[in-house]
Amino acid sequence: MTDSPAPAAAISPFPVDAVRARFPALARAAPFIYFDNAAGAQAPGVVLDTVAAHLLDFNVQRGGRYPKSQAVDRMIDATRAKVAAWLGGDDPDEVAFGMNATSFMRLVSLALGQTITAPRDEIVVTDMDHHANISTWLELAKTSAKIVWWRMREDQRLHVEDLIPLLSGRTRLVACTVVSHALGSRVDVASVAQAAHAVGAEVFLDCVHYSPHALIDVKAWDCDYLVCSGYKAFAPHMGFLWGKRAALERLPTFREEFIPDAPPHKIEAGTFIFENVAGMSAAIDYFEALGAELDSGASTLRARLVAAMTGIEAHERDLSRAMLEVFASVGATVYGVASANAVHLRVPTFTFNLPGKLPADVSQGLADAGIGARDGHMYAPRLMERLGLPLETGAVRASLVHYNTTAEIDRFATVLRDLAS
Repeated sequence: MTDSPAPAAAISPFPVDAVRARFPALARAAPFIYFDNAAGAQAPGVVLDTVAAHLLDFNVQRGGRYPKSQAVDRMIDATRAKVAAWLGGDDPDEVAFGMNATSFMRLVSLALGQTITAPRDEIVVTDMDHHANISTWLELAKTSAKIVWWRMREDQRLHVEDLIPLLSGRTRLVACTVVSHALGSRVDVASVAQAAHAVGAEVFLDCVHYSPHALIDVKAWDCDYLVCSGYKAFAPHMGFLWGKRAALERLPTFREEFIPDAPPHKIEAGTFIFENVAGMSAAIDYFEALGAELDSGASTLRARLVAAMTGIEAHERDLSRAMLEVFASVGATVYGVASANAVHLRVPTFTFNLPGKLPADVSQGLADAGIGARDGHMYAPRLMERLGLPLETGAVRASLVHYNTTAEIDRFATVLRDLAS
């Protein structure tokens, strides 16, 4: 990603009405509007049906000789392959399942902490990230690691030009987000990896907030580790870690002695939630079906996923422009990219404040009008400090995904104007 507009034109017009019909929660909650998707998105019907079917017909442990247990094994293997394709990877065994992204961040940090020695003992973190991708690395400073801060500029973006002088033969790892969960600001992670690898360091990406918005491509990004959580990408609560096979093989993870010292099983301590993995599989089926509608010529799973995410990104850029117009009309302070000409540098996640209004009052006013948003520090205390916002009040966040519409934005605008007056 560069500062020039990237192409994100959908192959066919985005079928938002048909998309919304696939999400039962939207009609069930109407006229309520879901503008808190950064805290968790809704699930399409195929995901709900798949989770229910698993619990009804296959709620057994894997690894048995009987057919239902073998079906669970096949489901897990198939989901690894689907997730690998969604990420742009080739090897399903580079995907490990678990509880959530935060637990995988801690797993990797604990493992790397056992290998950090001078002179390669520096870990680069940012002041724009979710605290989960900061605190786990700060813990290593109590033992062997030294922390180096890559700070965002006044434009509330991370610039790779500022990272490069921080890197040296001492750098062990750069940990950063792909897109800010609070600001919506995107990061040029391919350039991050290029710079880090040039000095022999690895890259750990928090892809949780990016995953529902645009195409993930671990090969193009050339990252070493990447974590996601299903619940932001229209699946149930679960998480997964992707890593280059060689990197995962080097990790000194906890495992019982009868578990082979090889990915993915060396990383999956204990039993994870199989029905939620089945739900993640169904979420990718949803993306694939959408991609087939947008590009009838897409002949592979990856091609259909590319079509789906390209269409989603183009639709969301339209939503971002509409939201920025609303904020400008009420004199709101928008944190992060605020220019309608630069929506390629953000996703439709907006943290803002209204002049003279407490964030809690704005969020409550939206709630009273049937619009779900959020206020507070967004689990990013260092980011709030950089923005000059009190931790106890923070800001308001309205976060959209591809099932949101301009009609919903019009309702949001009406309420926001009343609150601003």
